[in-house]
Amino acid sequence: MKTPLVKPLPTVGNTELEELVKFFNETLGFCPNSVLTMQRRPHIAKAFVNLNMAVMKNEGRVSSALKRLIGYLSSYTAGCRYCQAHTIRAAKRYGSEVDKLQNIWEYKKHHSFTDAERAAFDFAIAASAIPNAVSDEVADNLRKHWDEGEIVEILGVISLFGYLNRWNDSMGTPLEKEAIASGKTYLAKRGWSAGKHSYE
Repeated sequence: MKTPLVKPLPTVGNTELEELVKFFNETLGFCPNSVLTMQRRPHIAKAFVNLNMAVMKNEGRVSSALKRLIGYLSSYTAGCRYCQAHTIRAAKRYGSEVDKLQNIWEYKKHHSFTDAERAAFDFAIAASAIPNAVSDEVADNLRKHWDEGEIVEILGVISLFGYLNRWNDSMGTPLEKEAIASGKTYLAKRGWSAGKHSYE
């Protein structure tokens, strides 16, 4: 794309929304351009931020870092480079070990990952595929390691990024410089680039 479909507004112009987007200052260190685009219809931006906060709330074993790695694999499966950079950055900010960040593609065999994480990652990839590829085998393996509430959390993350992947790839949302830096640091060896999300 030569330009974003709709350009992000330069600042958050809504007082109520300003309070909500403080969530992203913790998560990413900045307000994402996706939200700055959504705020052209503030009710959409508010609904999205509230959903994001609900989905990413840490309820226990599905940790904040794990949720971001699930989001990364979901976005990788969908091909959204914008969300790949955001999720890998957020995983790092929430304490994911560098070994996991650098070896996420080898999760099936790499010693850094547990069987429970592998089950969640297999599910993330299957649930993010089009057509959907969740099989009895994938579902049964997920149930071995996670209870029903945890499965709801995991699928909440996958579904949230299904929305974000569609939004950002269709909009051609410009990647922020901090997210580009994270993508280059952790994802370049897998062939990542900003692609359509860079307008320099």
